Amino acid sequence: MSERRNGITYADAGVDIDAGNALVDRIKPAAKRTDRAGVMAGLGGFGALFDLKAAGYSDPILVGATDGVGTKLRIAIDTGNVDQVGIDLVAMCVNDLVCQGAEPLFFLDYFATGRLETETAARIVEGIAEGCLRSNCALIGGETAEMPGMYPDGDFDLAGFAVGAMERGAELPAGVAPGDVLLGLESDGVHSNGYSLVRKLVEMSGLEWSAPCPWGGGSLGEVLLAPTRLYVKPALQAVRAGGVHALAHITGGGLTENIPRVLPEGSGAEIDLDAWTLPPVFGWLREQGGMEEAELLKTFNCGIGMVLSVEAGRAEALTDLLAEAGERVHVIGRVAAGEGVRYSGAL
Repeated sequence: MSERRNGITYADAGVDIDAGNALVDRIKPAAKRTDRAGVMAGLGGFGALFDLKAAGYSDPILVGATDGVGTKLRIAIDTGNVDQVGIDLVAMCVNDLVCQGAEPLFFLDYFATGRLETETAARIVEGIAEGCLRSNCALIGGETAEMPGMYPDGDFDLAGFAVGAMERGAELPAGVAPGDVLLGLESDGVHSNGYSLVRKLVEMSGLEWSAPCPWGGGSLGEVLLAPTRLYVKPALQAVRAGGVHALAHITGGGLTENIPRVLPEGSGAEIDLDAWTLPPVFGWLREQGGMEEAELLKTFNCGIGMVLSVEAGRAEALTDLLAEAGERVHVIGRVAAGEGVRYSGAL
């Protein structure tokens, strides 16, 4: 009688269910920290429940946003510095939501990798939880996909999905008109756009990620991984104070392409480039590539991560409110007749 062979298992094909279960157990405390009014059921079920009435809404409009981190992940993977890319993931979604006038309520993440490394995955999800906590947004669920053969060892990808709400009639943009003052909130670096070019420019420079950052602050990789700034809480404070007509999250396309997205037909923006100082990271990138100013302005945020179009008579009060909330605020221009963005001064 022949000896019976052991049957093949899912783990033999490269998928470790036990590792996935261990990850869920590891991240439950991080997700629990993000609980807020409205959360009914979170991790562990086939879906997550959220009660809009418990969150304080009587006639809500739901708003959804989804995004990723882009090729900034390549730097995180190559350096092993994955702890803050989760903040980027949350910020790219919730900073968009607030531009519609919505309060972010809950967040779901999608993490895909070839082979699940529980410690690395947990660090990433803990970063996502931190971004949610800073935005008063509950990490209510997600998906971890282990897909052998789809990603090289050590590689992973992230996607995020945020849902927010506002009371009916509170949608933004609304009321934007020539004469509005444009307030710029400073960025915390490159944020999460333009990294394919960033990586190309670093390659051209001949520097390694571990090299001292040319403009200071640690290694080059560490500085370029500074997470996207979360503008949700200060922006919502400003909206609720009154006088905010629009918000523009300055992502891919820079000031040149993102400000017009919130302007009515026949209106443009006049921007004074002397109103703020170009952060050194952008000066270094420009120097490495010999970039023209126009290219710089439509590729990177150039130091301004969020722009508010506000009623002229409320500009000073809103500037003070935002500064008290911890933002670095600059009056960067105004809305004017005509299409597009027109610049004066120089970076």
